[in-house]
Amino acid sequence: MRVLVLGGGGREHALAWKLSRSPSVKEIWCAPGNAGLARDVDTMSLAPDTPEGIEQAVQFAQEKKIDLTVVGPEAPLILGAVERFEKEKLKIFGPNHQAAQLEGSKCFAKEFMDRHGIPTAAFRTFDNPGEARRFVEKTTLPVVIKADGLAAGKGVVIARERAQALQAIDAMMLEKRFGEAGSKIVVEDFLPGTEMTLIVLTDGETALPLETAQDYKPALNGNQGPNTGGMGCYSPHVPLKDPLINEILDRLIYPALAGLRIEKIPYCGAIYAGLMLTEEGPQVLEFNVRFGDPEAQAILFRLKSDLAEVLQACLEERLNEVTLDWDSRPSVCVVGASQGYPGPFESGFLIEGLEEVEQEAAASGSELKVFFAGVKGEAGAPSGLPLYTSGGRVLGVTALGETLEQARAKAYQAIKKIRFTGLSYRDDIGIPYGLPLPVRSH
Repeated sequence: MRVLVLGGGGREHALAWKLSRSPSVKEIWCAPGNAGLARDVDTMSLAPDTPEGIEQAVQFAQEKKIDLTVVGPEAPLILGAVERFEKEKLKIFGPNHQAAQLEGSKCFAKEFMDRHGIPTAAFRTFDNPGEARRFVEKTTLPVVIKADGLAAGKGVVIARERAQALQAIDAMMLEKRFGEAGSKIVVEDFLPGTEMTLIVLTDGETALPLETAQDYKPALNGNQGPNTGGMGCYSPHVPLKDPLINEILDRLIYPALAGLRIEKIPYCGAIYAGLMLTEEGPQVLEFNVRFGDPEAQAILFRLKSDLAEVLQACLEERLNEVTLDWDSRPSVCVVGASQGYPGPFESGFLIEGLEEVEQEAAASGSELKVFFAGVKGEAGAPSGLPLYTSGGRVLGVTALGETLEQARAKAYQAIKKIRFTGLSYRDDIGIPYGLPLPVRSH
């Protein structure tokens, strides 16, 4: 099998790495990938988050006779990459642009959940900043302000003070801090509880849950500071055998799939459910239409099943035949970022210490892996060392351990050996946060 992965971040590194370990995968490319990722698989320079890049990817898939394309980020899905590949009868894993609205528009997603009775926070949508401000001036605090469109995980503000809520509205709608993504916003109630990520694979009928994770979005320790794309995570958060997982599937996931069918929107791909576990039961914070980042790193590192075979079964609508095999050991992924992220940051700094970390990883029996995101090589050297920083989130150190504490210790021991100017990471990844899990009868 020949495989193409679209995207160039840590999630795509994890996907490409896992797919490359499949006995059925003979050749694999990642487009555009990055210089760190290119040390594991071949890369192809194109921009899949543009219409032109999607056309180039289609041409590449035709020329290389690609058997399976896997879309990592959301932008190509929203731009219609799936329809374009399917038009050429090329197999591609991911939902079409209609279904991708679940992530591409938070207003669409909230209204979809409301139409189909899927538990979520009470909300209002606004396309007029004056109306949004008048509502926030009277509503009960705290509230959550969300930009409607894509904002790389940063377009969410939890406002505990009224001035903060008003400032968020102005930043999104008047200052256009997130461009057109903030032309509409969602204002929703704040839900107290414990956050959890559940990613399911689906062929439109069957939902196959992956192991759970808890993500750390804020930039600073103790969940302080601005929201990011994710500063780390650990898996599992709630074991798959816990009755809560079936409750989530029955109350949230399967109603979403039924709603998509009612609205005649086909869905084949991954659904990322960002959840809040409340005393009233699980509720949806957001739906994403792809694997999470950095959740994919922690989760796929624990997956023992052949990912290529699983994705093929999904495309062939026989997901009900699949049972996943997992490493019972927990994993922790710690993201190393550029100082200043998610705001302005400098890049182009030499990354040191990788050789020592990777030598120890090899000696550990594949219990540690560095997944690369915002990195580049020297001019004319697309892969290999040395590597330089080129993005906000630079890399993610992922480790397995017999206990969560051991996995956490391994990840931090490794990232402390990595050096570059401005390296920033949270010290509390792997320490569960939020309220205690609700104890309720099932």
